[in-house]
Amino acid sequence: MLEDLKKKVYDANLELVASKLVIYTFGNVSAIDREKGLICIKPSGVDYEKMRVSDMVLVDMEGRTVEGDLRPSSDTKTHLALYKGFSEIGAVAHTHSRYATAWAQAKKPIPCLGTTHADYFYGQVPCTRVIPDTKIEKDYELETGNLIIEAFEGIDYRRIKAVLVACHGPFTWGRDADEAVFVSSILESIAHTAIYSMMLDPKAENIKKTLLDRHYLRKHGSGAYYGQENNC
Repeated sequence: MLEDLKKKVYDANLELVASKLVIYTFGNVSAIDREKGLICIKPSGVDYEKMRVSDMVLVDMEGRTVEGDLRPSSDTKTHLALYKGFSEIGAVAHTHSRYATAWAQAKKPIPCLGTTHADYFYGQVPCTRVIPDTKIEKDYELETGNLIIEAFEGIDYRRIKAVLVACHGPFTWGRDADEAVFVSSILESIAHTAIYSMMLDPKAENIKKTLLDRHYLRKHGSGAYYGQENNC
């Protein structure tokens, strides 16, 4: 069942390691087949070096295992909340990459200080509020997803494909597993640069709107002109 999706999710999880976004058993990538209502996700706590395509787990939209002998990622309910809340995404990635996690642990959004950031994110990357004890006790992973949805009230998840979960780490998403991991890599890069910028000038301000618009929209707007036609 869904062998192509399982292979893509497997490869995307290995790319987290290759891109040095995770170590040991940290992190996870999932992808969804919306027509079938099924999500493929990394199994919980399995070492990347030992993991196989056949280890990928298929779950339904309520998190029930449909196929797979291993338990799905402990973050499965967070992924499910994002698929339900963000109807146009096709995949989710979660890492504990060093610099993005530093911002999450500081409970601060990543400011959009320059054009490198603006090329990929239409404004600062938001950070959720710290999860309350009542939500931890109720259903921690599900409520983590709900906090992410809450953080995007008034923000277009299609133009900022990343979030920092306060005290935890980053989640990213995209049209497929490859894009979700790509966004994780870009997020880590801009998080790293932003730390140095803030060290040099703690009062650094967000990029001005005209420059933000130019850099983001020339890649992602209706009149985008960056790159080649037909992806050549």
